[in-house]
Amino acid sequence: MNERYRQVLVAVPLLATIGCDQATKHLARSLLAAGPVTSGPLTFVHAQNPGAFFSVGAGLPEWLRYGLFTLSVAVALLLGVRALLASDGASPTFTIAGALMAGGGAGNLIDRLREGSVTDFVIFRAAGFSTGIFNIADVAITAGALLLLASARNHPPSQPRPPEKDRSTRS
Repeated sequence: MNERYRQVLVAVPLLATIGCDQATKHLARSLLAAGPVTSGPLTFVHAQNPGAFFSVGAGLPEWLRYGLFTLSVAVALLLGVRALLASDGASPTFTIAGALMAGGGAGNLIDRLREGSVTDFVIFRAAGFSTGIFNIADVAITAGALLLLASARNHPPSQPRPPEKDRSTRS
């Protein structure tokens, strides 16, 4: 894959994810201040999550949350995007999956830097099943991870070929 094509495959999903995530979080903060709204299996409610997925780590001291969920995520995102841009042997599916996950991580990181916590606003309930509260960044991270798994399943890494026998000597 040439460099320009790879840059587009990283930039488009990454920037689209950040844009959609930040726009929907802005709407959630402004429109859901009056209370939750339910439409079919979806409930929209504004919540601020100082922790990670499912509020893991929300009770940690603020300095530790900042280190784990802000600084380390920022470093991981920078290294991850750099690796995506440098991976000329990666498939387009792998590249897009990585860009979706990086875009979701960046969307939540922006919240942490701006608000000190992540804005969540969607709950899905159907047939006795209920998710935790989440946002578009979480959807992108999950979609990227699933796409990555599907890609790995459909294109397993090639196995090293056994060494060829030396044909210069005859037995």
